[in-house]
Amino acid sequence: MVAFGKYLQRKQIEEWKGYYINYKMMKKKVKQYAEQIQVGSQHPRHVLKDFSRMLDTQIETTVLFMLEQQGLLAGRLTKLRETHDAILEQPDISRIVELRESYRDVGRDLLQLLKFVELNAIGLRKILKKFDKRFGYRFADYYVKTRANHPYSQLQQVFKHVGVGAVVGAISRNLHELQENEGSFYSIYDQPVLPLQDPVVEAINNAVDKLTFSTNFLNFLAQHALIMQDDLQTPSEDVIDERTYHFNSLLLNLGNTFLYMVNTYIIVPTADDYSMSLGAAATVCGVVIGSMAVAQVFSSVYFSAWSNKSYFKPLVFSSIALFIGNLMYALAYDANSIALLLLGRLCCGLGSARAVNRRYISDCVPLRIRMQASAGFVSASALGMACGPALAGLLQIKFKFYKFTFNQSTLPGWVMAVAWLFYLVWLCISFKEPLRDTEEQEKTNPNETTSMTDRVESSRVEEGLRKPLLITSGIKPNLSESPEDEEECDESEESPEDSHTPANSFRAAYRLLTPSVKVQLLIYFMLKYAMEILLSESSVVTSYYFSWSTSSVAIFLACLGLTVLPVNILVGSYISNMFEDRQILLTSEIIVFLGILFSFNLFVPYTVPQYVISGLIMFVAAEVLEGVNLALLSRVMSSRLSKGTYNGGLLSTEAGTLARVVADATITLGGYLGRGHLLNATLLPSLVICIGSIIATCCTYNSLY
Repeated sequence: MVAFGKYLQRKQIEEWKGYYINYKMMKKKVKQYAEQIQVGSQHPRHVLKDFSRMLDTQIETTVLFMLEQQGLLAGRLTKLRETHDAILEQPDISRIVELRESYRDVGRDLLQLLKFVELNAIGLRKILKKFDKRFGYRFADYYVKTRANHPYSQLQQVFKHVGVGAVVGAISRNLHELQENEGSFYSIYDQPVLPLQDPVVEAINNAVDKLTFSTNFLNFLAQHALIMQDDLQTPSEDVIDERTYHFNSLLLNLGNTFLYMVNTYIIVPTADDYSMSLGAAATVCGVVIGSMAVAQVFSSVYFSAWSNKSYFKPLVFSSIALFIGNLMYALAYDANSIALLLLGRLCCGLGSARAVNRRYISDCVPLRIRMQASAGFVSASALGMACGPALAGLLQIKFKFYKFTFNQSTLPGWVMAVAWLFYLVWLCISFKEPLRDTEEQEKTNPNETTSMTDRVESSRVEEGLRKPLLITSGIKPNLSESPEDEEECDESEESPEDSHTPANSFRAAYRLLTPSVKVQLLIYFMLKYAMEILLSESSVVTSYYFSWSTSSVAIFLACLGLTVLPVNILVGSYISNMFEDRQILLTSEIIVFLGILFSFNLFVPYTVPQYVISGLIMFVAAEVLEGVNLALLSRVMSSRLSKGTYNGGLLSTEAGTLARVVADATITLGGYLGRGHLLNATLLPSLVICIGSIIATCCTYNSLY
């Protein structure tokens, strides 16, 4: 592997040499800063200011040159437009062919400009990483955050490409007009997707996609889904994705996500009544609800492994398991068997295919819409969470058909069994199994493949914007490197972290977790535990203190579920642009702590406003915390956890599922103290875990993110 400094020097366009980021000079500067700080001749704050000014100057030089080149391309397009108009008045085939090639030449020059931007972005990312590694600062975090959205910052010009879009649009429109369109009354603007895209335009669009740096709400939701991505794809890989992508299969994948979340929460309002009708205590509802999560701990692993070979078969198995599980749940009433009830929920948990849902979006959805698909995954989960309790509130009817009883306790099982049966039929009819990598390679025309050397070089060029500018790094200054070692460091600094070899066990995956990631997984465990306590014991607590009916509990839970998307809109669109992620993280933890604290029944009679307001505060803060926490996890987890069975999505799923299992077990154990003590008995562990996560966050605050 060639050191980046030499690679940059080799790939530079000779005429543009003075406008590239001077990576070698900045690397020497970093070394000088380290020596000056070591002998005490330079204050760290002066170093930060001087380095920031130097970066600003380098980026400004690059951006102004980019704008100048865009202006030259625009001038060439203006002259070509004059020729174009003249040809339209007096058509000439030879001149049309010549004009088309001239437009393509402009497109090729634009591609060179985009490669220029890519190389500079690689240099910027690497020098920020080297600075953090030397001094132990989170300078990259500070620099990008202060420049990304500032109106006078040149950094955002690199990523927004307003001028590039105009040039691409002009080239596309004029090439389209020069095609043979006799008898057609439609322009390019009347066709959302062109039937035949010019190869040059397609290559430009692929390059622009890789330079897109989005911080909007959609990106926040996509990160919230924690759909791990190893790298952005090369243009050829994305073409394969476009060819094998199947929209109905994506809808079926999201449908599975939605139905599973409905299935999880539809029984919550009636689980206590169902338990009592079978002769068990009301607090056994914790075991009934939690048994699904217990099975999910194991199902997540084999579904993740299964998705390495197929997506269709795991989804079929999931549908059948959930269909059978819901039937068992519904029939437990007439069989008067609590064991059958629990077996039904366990069977439902064995059908949890969320690992497959995440993996399908990560591997089988084209890059250009992967963010929308990831946001759809989160939205489907939130909608299912709200619809489950709401649907339970509507099923307040009772009748008997032959030997089967249909009432508020059994109808959730019957309704979900029918829903999964219909889903299974739709799945068998419409789902299309995507081609695996080996199959795609066999079907690829050898003449269209590039050489291995070209692929390696292409991947190096594209590397710069595959990885975020916010990078975790070591915290101890390294002052012993020689200039030769510096070059070798560039060569190998990413080899352990960014190896493409996936983890092959939980132990291997755990070894890849940095202390900050472990703290984030602890936070995720805490918030899932607190949310599960609130949701699962709601029917028992509200019936004891307030005599709420099933419909009232269902409305309360549905309202909580409906807050998910508005809260994510608020955080993704506004709050995340105003504050640092770690500030939002710590503040949300403190608010969750206050929500739990105010939920305790201590000295005054417990009232509905106290329960509802404290529960809402805790739930909303936990939602904010979950979004920010998973967004951070998606950025800082090792790239080795982006693929394979033991991936980052599986680790987060297991952490959240274990939290739900422990929470539901706590409810059942707390029931032995009596319903009057259940609330405080279950809130106390939540409070302790929350305090622990706040302490862990504070201890690692300066080194986080």
